[in-house]
Amino acid sequence: MFVSKLKKQLDNPDSAPALIHRLLTEYALGQWRRYAIAFALMAVAAAMTALGAYLIGDVINAAYVHKNLPAIVALAFITAGIFLVKALASYGSAVMLARIGNHIIAQNQRRMFNALIHQNLSFFGERHSTEFLARLNTGVAAASHVINLLVTSIGRDLLSLIALVTVMAVQDPVMSLFSFVVVPPAFIVLRKLIRRIYSIARAQFTGGARILETMQETVQGIRIVKAYTLEEHMRARLETSVQELERESNKWARVAHRASPLMEGLGGFAIAIALIYGGYRVLETGATPGQFFSFLAAFMLAYEPAKRLARLNIDLNTGLVGVRILFEIVDRPPSEPNDGDKPALVIADARVDFQNVQFSYRADEPVLTGMTFTAEPGKLTALVGPSGGGKSTVFNLLLRFYETGGGAVLIDGQDIAKVSRRSLRDQIAYVGQDVFLFHGSIRDNIAIGNPTASEAEIVAAAKAAHAHEFIAAFPEGYDTPVGERGAQLSGGERQRVAIARALVKNARLILLDEATASLDSESERLVQDAMAHLCEGRTTIAIAHRLHTITHADRILVVENGAIAESGRHDDLLRRDGRYAAFYRLQMKEQQPAPAAAPAAE
Repeated sequence: MFVSKLKKQLDNPDSAPALIHRLLTEYALGQWRRYAIAFALMAVAAAMTALGAYLIGDVINAAYVHKNLPAIVALAFITAGIFLVKALASYGSAVMLARIGNHIIAQNQRRMFNALIHQNLSFFGERHSTEFLARLNTGVAAASHVINLLVTSIGRDLLSLIALVTVMAVQDPVMSLFSFVVVPPAFIVLRKLIRRIYSIARAQFTGGARILETMQETVQGIRIVKAYTLEEHMRARLETSVQELERESNKWARVAHRASPLMEGLGGFAIAIALIYGGYRVLETGATPGQFFSFLAAFMLAYEPAKRLARLNIDLNTGLVGVRILFEIVDRPPSEPNDGDKPALVIADARVDFQNVQFSYRADEPVLTGMTFTAEPGKLTALVGPSGGGKSTVFNLLLRFYETGGGAVLIDGQDIAKVSRRSLRDQIAYVGQDVFLFHGSIRDNIAIGNPTASEAEIVAAAKAAHAHEFIAAFPEGYDTPVGERGAQLSGGERQRVAIARALVKNARLILLDEATASLDSESERLVQDAMAHLCEGRTTIAIAHRLHTITHADRILVVENGAIAESGRHDDLLRRDGRYAAFYRLQMKEQQPAPAAAPAAE
C-alpha cells in the first residue's frame, strides 16, 4: 500500500516526493562526496552529544556516591575534549554545507538565466519583468535549502536523537518508553498543518512579486509619476500589496509555529513523568542518582532535535514552494531553442525578399496578410504607413524574434528560417527609436556591437556617428557612466551612441526604426548625418513616421493592413496622388506654423 502510494506521488512531478527525488538526483548526487564528509562530521557531533550526556551520570556518581576527586578531574577533561571535538565537527559540517549550497545557488542562477535567454519575445511580453527577479531571489536558493534541510535533519537531528535515545535506553529502558507518548499526538496535529503551508507560501511569493513590480515601475517611471502627481496612487498601490503580504506572512507564522506549543506542552508532560518515575527509582529502588541525571540530560538534549524533526515536513513544504517556482522556469521548453546545428547565413549582396509572408501575434488577428517586397542590395528601402499596419513586425521577423506563419523571408536567396539565428543576427545592425543602453560606460555600450573592437575602432565609430565631440567633452570621456538605461545622456546622445554601436558592428544589413522620431531639430540633423555614414554601401530598411526623413530613399513602401499598398520613389508616389501622397500632405500641413493672430482693432 505504502509503495504504491509513493509510486503514484513520484509520478506526479509537482508532488513533494517527486520534487525531493529530483533535487537529490539533479543536485545532491553530483555533490555526494562533500555531502558524505558533512554527514560524517555531523555523525561525530551527534556521538559527542550523546557521550556527554552519558558521562554526566559518571560525574554525578563520582561526586556524590564515590566521592572520588581524581575521577571527577579526569571526567572533566574528557568532557572538555568531547565539547572541543563536537565544536570542530559542527564547524566543519556547517562550512561544507554552506559551500555545497553556494555551488547549487550558482548552478541554479545559471540554469534560470539560460532558460530565460532561450525564450522569445512573446514569452517576456506576457509577463512583468519583476516576476523574474522574484523567481530568481526565491527559487535559486530553495533547492540548496531543501537538500541541506534533509541532510541536517538526518545527519544532525536524527543521528543525535538516535544516540541520545540509546543513552536513555541504556540508563533506564522502562522510563525511555514513557518519553515516546508525545509522538502520536504530535504526528497527527502536524500532518494537518502541512496542508495549509503550500497555499500560504505561494501567496507570500505573489505578494512579494507585486511589491517589486510597484517599486520598479515607480523608479523607472519616476518622471511620469512626478509629472502626473501619481505619488499617492503608487503609494496606495504599494500599501495594498504590503498589507496583503503582511497578512499572508502573519497567517504563515500562526500556522507554521503551532508545532512549538504542541511540542513544548507534550515535552513538559513527558519530563514530568520522567521526573516522578526517576525520583521514585532513586528513593525507593536504590538506583544511583547518576543514572537518573544521565537519563534526564539525554532526554533534555533530545528535545531540540526531536522538535526540529517534528517540524521537518512543514519546513520542507515551505521550501518546496521555491523549488516549484524555480522549476516552472527551468522546465519550460525554449521557445527560441538553440539552432547552432543549422547552416550559417552567408551574405554576398544582402538582398532581402519577403515572399507572401503571413503572421499573427494572436490567433484570428492577422498582422501580415501576404507581405511581398524586395529590399535591393546597397539601397535604402523605407517602410511608411499607419500605426498597426505591420511595419515593426517586418523587423521582428527579419531578426527572427518571431517565426513566420506562412511564406518565406530570404536574404540572398537563403530562407532565414533554415539558418542559425546567431549567424543571421550577427549580420544585422539594428537602431531603434527607444534606445536601450546597458549599465556601464559609453565605451562598453559602443563595444557591444563588436566586443573585439580596438580603442581606435570604437573612437572611429563614435566620430562617424557624431558622438566623439560630446563624449570627449565629458571629464571621464569614453569611461563616462551612462546610468540606468542611459539616463545620464540626452535623447540625441543616446541615439548617436546606438549608431556608433551599429557602426562598429560593420554589418551588411541595417534596420532603422525611426531613430529620430523623438529628437529636436539640431539632434535630428546630427543623427541623420550619422545614419548616412551608417547606411553608406549597406542594404538598409528603415521604418519612418516623419516622412521628410526618407524623401531620398531608393524605394518607399506604403504598408497597410499587413501588405504593401504602394511602392516607388518619393516623387513618383506624389505624382500618383495615392495613399503616400495623402500621408505626406497631412504631415506637411501639421508641421506648418499656425497663422499669426490678427491685431486687435483700436
